[in-house]
Amino acid sequence: MDAKDDTFRPVRSCQIKGLGGNLQTDGIHRPSTPVQHRDGEYDPAGFATLWAMQARHFWYRGRHRFLLAALDRWLTPDSGPRAAVDLGGGVGGWVRYLAGRRPEGFCPLALADSSEIALQLAGTVLPAGVVRYQVDLMNLGWREQWDVAFLLDVIEHLPDDAGALRQAARALKPGGLLFVTTPAFQQFWSYNDDPAHHLRRYTRRDFAVLAKRTGLELCDARYFMFLLSPLYWLARRRGGIAGMTTAEKQALLARSHRVPTAPFNLALTAVFAAETPLGHWLRFPWGTSLLGVFRRP
Repeated sequence: MDAKDDTFRPVRSCQIKGLGGNLQTDGIHRPSTPVQHRDGEYDPAGFATLWAMQARHFWYRGRHRFLLAALDRWLTPDSGPRAAVDLGGGVGGWVRYLAGRRPEGFCPLALADSSEIALQLAGTVLPAGVVRYQVDLMNLGWREQWDVAFLLDVIEHLPDDAGALRQAARALKPGGLLFVTTPAFQQFWSYNDDPAHHLRRYTRRDFAVLAKRTGLELCDARYFMFLLSPLYWLARRRGGIAGMTTAEKQALLARSHRVPTAPFNLALTAVFAAETPLGHWLRFPWGTSLLGVFRRP
């Protein structure tokens, strides 16, 4: 179980040329052309909930642990610091986790999102040295800037998921890696997906198709949250959501995403933690989430 708390040690402070953006007094780099946050694809009202739960909820702990193991598998330790960006990273939960555990591994380490609210909240939890950019995921404007990029539970919200991957691919240097996580399997579609503004869930085959459409190489695709999937399926069986008002759906989503009581959260964290390294030794046949590792040729 990964019980280590996030630290606030500064990460390496460095910049790379050509990233653009005007640094504002709140520490956010904004482009000259204003960015419009797509509320219909990711409701800013959810950021406060996300900010409150990102460090404690068993699901985020498990996902971050599983993703960090994948990162360690695919990045050679002797290659020096890499330029890395979390695209659509919201309030910075993954960046905070990564900065606390690999503070010397990335330079610069950046968070990029279209939402000013998310970026401002992130500024209260991220260590010094992390760079924040307001961006349009469908028009990043970056070319060969990053060694590593992340799209974590983002593309399921976007009408043009392939377009977002193409933008990320252009932003990567040749040989750069893109780590993508999404909800998995339409069979796991539940009352949670609609108010969370999910448009789809994915399989490994879907990732292979996306790789062909975007010119990326799919290096790896594996499911996770396998051990807890039966509990997930049972907990998410609920009818009657179609007749709910928007306020009722938001209230239900907030209740569903609360951090469980401490003993239950601890137990679920321990079960999910068992998937690392198990899930990297073998491929689970299913899971409620999917991790893909893409490489730009």
